[in-house]
Amino acid sequence: MVGNRPVKWEYKTLEPPKGLTKRETIDPSDQLNELGEEGWELTATIDYDKGGTKLLLLKRPVYDE
Repeated sequence: MVGNRPVKWEYKTLEPPKGLTKRETIDPSDQLNELGEEGWELTATIDYDKGGTKLLLLKRPVYDE
């Protein structure tokens, strides 16, 4: 909570980058660090039914002006 108001959040999904064969995932650390500098925080992964990560879920607080 901020004062008496609940925190507002904005969300973003990121597809993990794929290698040349489109099967292996490339380490997304650089992209996640850039997003972290913008205030984004990795909160969860959304996985395929049979394994592997489909999406990364990020959030950051929204501040009213």
